[in-house]
Amino acid sequence: MKFIHCADLHLDSKMSANLDKERAKERRSEILDTFVRMVRYASKNEIAAILIAGDMFDTKNISATVRNTVLHSIAGHSHITFYYLKGNHDRDNFLSGLEEIPANLKLFSSRWTTYEEAGGKIAVSGLELSAENAGSAYVSLILDPKRFNIVMLHGQETERQAKDKAECINIRALRNKGIDYLALGHVHAYKKEQLDTRGIYCYAGCLEGRGFDECGGHGFAVLDIDEATGKYTHEFVPFAKRKLYTVNVDVTGCQRTAEMVSKAALALQQEGCEEESLVKITLRGMLDVECEKDISYFLSRFRSRYYFVKVYDETTLKVEMDDYRFDESLKGEFVRQVMSDPSISEEDKKIVIRYGLQAIAGEEVQ
Repeated sequence: MKFIHCADLHLDSKMSANLDKERAKERRSEILDTFVRMVRYASKNEIAAILIAGDMFDTKNISATVRNTVLHSIAGHSHITFYYLKGNHDRDNFLSGLEEIPANLKLFSSRWTTYEEAGGKIAVSGLELSAENAGSAYVSLILDPKRFNIVMLHGQETERQAKDKAECINIRALRNKGIDYLALGHVHAYKKEQLDTRGIYCYAGCLEGRGFDECGGHGFAVLDIDEATGKYTHEFVPFAKRKLYTVNVDVTGCQRTAEMVSKAALALQQEGCEEESLVKITLRGMLDVECEKDISYFLSRFRSRYYFVKVYDETTLKVEMDDYRFDESLKGEFVRQVMSDPSISEEDKKIVIRYGLQAIAGEEVQ
């Protein structure tokens, strides 16, 4: 019997941290479409159930389109059982107003709830953590060791008890409970670890990365259980429409923007950045104060290649005073005056000198 384990879909996320209004709207639609694609994948690949371990939505104000699309996907695939455990971003209003909840949608509450699969050979148990039940959650979990036990929780793993911390999951307290697979949500990167001698715990990560703190592969986990023996395989399936990359580029010694572009292009290639991805480029290193550096032009060289690009300039400037000590031009006099001014910090002196030299040369000050 096959299960998909996913979490942290964050449907209806604003997506406005990096993107303009139109791109943010497009990304919201893409993330919703990834959920729909995942359900289709499940149908085509004989997945019997989908475990959604929290944060299916990002906000309590769910749009009608998102709500209706999710319900349509669930109701339209009655041969798949959907186990939905709410996370800290989810609210009860997703199902409010419905005359009837789809029969294949299974919900959890503040008390342990267990559902049977495969004629009772597999059990799916879940609890929605809160400040009220966080202290008693672990002692109240009773499992039949003869079954293959899947347990669903949403929160941050920890190795010790955190009093009344609903967002924390005490991994140590879940050991030797008879858990075969602990399906977790809340952490947005895929992670699989041994729980004890019997079972494992896994964060499926989010289906789509939303910001540059969520780089790397995203998708879901597939659990394939042999009902007769209780043996299983576990596989991570990359599934995101777009990937996010953060690339650091050392441009030390570059004198021209074109050189920086070349170094960045090579770094992006080595990182394996795919077209239509979201990319953050951070320029680092030391540059001569008189180097030609045009960030707007630099950015334009990569915009057409990727879905979204942003550039952070974290380079530092150096001033070789020997080059200006005996320079009798306006440029030399300006540099000496700035460098000798005790009211300006050393870092600010370099910036003032750069702006001043650009102005003296008749260039656009950047």
